[in-house]
Amino acid sequence: MIEQKPVKLAIAWLVPAVGAAIFVTIQCFSFLNDYVRSGATMQAITFGPAALWGVSIFYGAWVVPPMLALSERRLTDWAMLVLGGLLFTMSTLAGVLDGLRDGSHLVALELLAVTLPGACALVMTWRHIRSH
Repeated sequence: MIEQKPVKLAIAWLVPAVGAAIFVTIQCFSFLNDYVRSGATMQAITFGPAALWGVSIFYGAWVVPPMLALSERRLTDWAMLVLGGLLFTMSTLAGVLDGLRDGSHLVALELLAVTLPGACALVMTWRHIRSH
């Protein structure tokens, strides 16, 4: 039988991962909407290969903390806390800064979709580590 605690912890880390994907999707559509509304007069954002790889690796790294939650080892618990905390912090800072630049609706979305569930996942991870 599968223990419920690691599965709940993995799901807790999947929620901010999905929130980050939703946030970046809405951010892209928001920029596209502003670009079209301006009549294509505003400067388009272009990404080089290194930037595309960096963004892909960053958002792809969100699947690592849920996988670490399922292994149930002390070392992987700490790795989950550190990596998840780093992703949570970087996403929150980047999302809020992008939201301040592109519109307050993006700040609210970031705080609701990534920061709130990420903080809950961090607390759950810390409690999980302390209970062992």
